[in-house]
Amino acid sequence: MGASPHIVVAGAGAIGCFVGGLLAARGKRVTLLGRARIFDELRRDGLSLSDFADFSVHIPRETLNLSEDAACLSEADIVLVTVKSTATASVAAEIAAHAKSTAYIVSLQNGMGNERILRAALPQNDIRAGMVPFNIVPKGQGRFHRATSGDIVIGAGPGMLEQVLSTPDLTVIASDDIASVQWGKLLVNLANALNALSGQPLRSQLMSRDWRVLMADQMAEGLAVLRAHGIVPVSTTPLPANMTPHILRLPTWAFTRIAAKMMTIDPQARASMAFDLEAGRPTEVDAMQGEFIRLAKKANLKVPICESVLKAVKAAERGGPQTLDPKTLTP
Repeated sequence: MGASPHIVVAGAGAIGCFVGGLLAARGKRVTLLGRARIFDELRRDGLSLSDFADFSVHIPRETLNLSEDAACLSEADIVLVTVKSTATASVAAEIAAHAKSTAYIVSLQNGMGNERILRAALPQNDIRAGMVPFNIVPKGQGRFHRATSGDIVIGAGPGMLEQVLSTPDLTVIASDDIASVQWGKLLVNLANALNALSGQPLRSQLMSRDWRVLMADQMAEGLAVLRAHGIVPVSTTPLPANMTPHILRLPTWAFTRIAAKMMTIDPQARASMAFDLEAGRPTEVDAMQGEFIRLAKKANLKVPICESVLKAVKAAERGGPQTLDPKTLTP
């Protein structure tokens, strides 16, 4: 790759702007590939990043390398794919049309099918799956706030990508079992739809035992599906995945004490699905609840909560209620 690899972030939304911005702020050669919806802000205000630990950095607009033309992929040594899972096939086609066969392709996306789609379109490239544990809140005017903790994990392989992509403000870890890490994140991501439908910030929602019990019951469905397929998820927190439902069901005072030791969630944290619903954009519910529903059918299992939540999100996408009581989602 050379001493200063060129990194193109394909899909500069909230995650793409935050990760790409941190890399650029630390002197990496970064191009953000995206759309005018976000770039209009960046061209006017620059890119400002902050987090729960009072970290902040501003990248002036004149130093940002922004492109709305996929031809910029021809210069990439590393492509970070950060589009929604529904757009993976289209961005894979753009990468195939422009990128070098020697470019590393790293998926920093939700869901389990993105690596397969990228690999099918790019058989000569080194494709890595990845997992981003933290939540990014878009605040407008080119501002993006990291509202939860955690380190990025990518699949292990040649090139020492984890070192290339790590900065003092962003830790990237390599894993020999990235699929299990992704399954662990997907279990956690089942709560994204519940957060979106709650109309509340995540931390406020977690103070409601009714919502936590629903989260726990939905996660228990997911764990049963994974067990039926012989999949052992790796937890994204210090707590084993199969213990998380038990912790969620605890009384609020006990849950609060234990949760505070597992991860940091600041008051602004909300699931990206909440912003998608508010903006009238399609969500990734098919890559989250939908993935467990598909696996459940293969194992002849019932997942009524996942099905109920998916239907509620689909209804909200069509203009239905976006704020629901947890009891309405319990079959």
